[in-house]
Parts: sequence; C-alpha cells; structure tokens
Amino acid sequence: MEDTQIRYKITQLSDNGINITLSLIEDIELESVSQQQLMLEAIDRSISDEEVKKQIKPILEAILRSQPQTVIKTYPKTVIQINMSKKEYEKLGSPVVGNKILIDMKADTK
Repeated sequence: MEDTQIRYKITQLSDNGINITLSLIEDIELESVSQQQLMLEAIDRSISDEEVKKQIKPILEAILRSQPQTVIKTYPKTVIQINMSKKEYEKLGSPVVGNKILIDMKADTK
C-alpha cells in the first residue's frame, strides 16, 4: 500500500449554510515545453540509427523553426469535489478559494 500526499488548490467554494462544497484541483507547477522540442524528442526516440539522426535532425530543426512556436503546459490534473458539514469545514480552518489543502490518499485494503 502506497501513501500519496497531494496538495490541492481550492477553485470553488459553495456554502448553503449547513454544508460546504469545495472544488479542488491538483496544485502542480509545470515547465513550459515547446511543440518543437516535443517533436524532436519523439523523433530522437524513434530513430535508432545515429547516422540517420545526424542527417535528419538539422533538416527537421530548420523546418520546425520556420513554424510558429506553441508552448505547451498541459497535465491531466486530478479534480476532486468534497461535500462536508460546516463544522468539519471550520475544523479545517475555513480555507477559501485560492488556498491550498493537503489530502492523504491510500487504498483501503479492509
């Protein structure tokens, strides 16, 4: 059984007086990666012959440089929605939108 502690950012909070609903999204920082870089890495992995790589890479780099660069910052983030009593919410310290909370997750093997 593996413990995983993940930090989540509160993106939405709904308070109906009795219950609180928190919408959370995984709080991660991403490095920008260009589409050109991803394509060159994919080609590098798929071609095993070093001589062919040396011949193809300059041509591909020239072609890709002429294209507009698209910076990619994507990651399949985990999204969670939690409904709890107002009392439980207050025990957490009444976090608001933009605050971060930690959630410990592990499989229950019982």
